[in-house]
Amino acid sequence: MNHSEGEDFKVTDKRHSAKKGPDQENSSDSRSTESQQPHSVPLPDVNFSTFVFSLNTSALVHLGELPEFGSGEIKKDLILAQHTIDTLAMLQEKTVGNLSEDEKGFLQHILYDLRMRYVKAIS
Repeated sequence: MNHSEGEDFKVTDKRHSAKKGPDQENSSDSRSTESQQPHSVPLPDVNFSTFVFSLNTSALVHLGELPEFGSGEIKKDLILAQHTIDTLAMLQEKTVGNLSEDEKGFLQHILYDLRMRYVKAIS
């Protein structure tokens, strides 16, 4: 789509969590978000380390070392485990020179650990 310089455009937030108008305040909507659930846990701030930790957890689930969230089942999916490890390796490659020493070391440690666990899982 081409827009001439100086043309304005409007972005409308249609998410469920967006503020409701006065006529919608008391409407009963069957949809709910996880953050509105009484049993939900507050999520940590999003930063590089929590993102890497999230991918690490996903890989551990795929390696069958942690239960799946929700079902609690232990399942091995080595193809998804390898894909997640490859994603972390790509992230390491693409962030060279842009990470703090702590972030760089954390990512290196996570990758080494996951690669060793993967080798053990396929043996």
